[in-house]
Amino acid sequence: MTLNCNKKIKQKMKYKLIRKDEIAEKEKFGVNFNVYPNIGDCGIVLETTPEGHNQEFYNKESTFTYIVLSGSGSFFLDNEEINVTEGDCISIIPNTRIYFKGKLKMLLITNPAWKPEDEIETRNRVW
Repeated sequence: MTLNCNKKIKQKMKYKLIRKDEIAEKEKFGVNFNVYPNIGDCGIVLETTPEGHNQEFYNKESTFTYIVLSGSGSFFLDNEEINVTEGDCISIIPNTRIYFKGKLKMLLITNPAWKPEDEIETRNRVW
């Protein structure tokens, strides 16, 4: 499993600065999302939740890599519980059912970048 976030980057400058007011904010299933513009073929999202992601889903195409910035909790991957805490990184391959519980702040990198049509809901509410 490798991340290739440099695929198809075309820009004239040596860097790209994304200001806070350019970041889309969304909320669903108990999670606040700060959605950054895609970088090459990778999506970047800052996720914050007081309880967890109260929906089980899987993605048909993207690998989901979460870096836990603060807090602790549990990921449930195809019904297997994986405990995580600050500093941990968990990478989840496509077609794995996912939901998580806990008070968490995480950076999510999706590769390829997340597309709504690739996400399949398996349970609308978990708890």
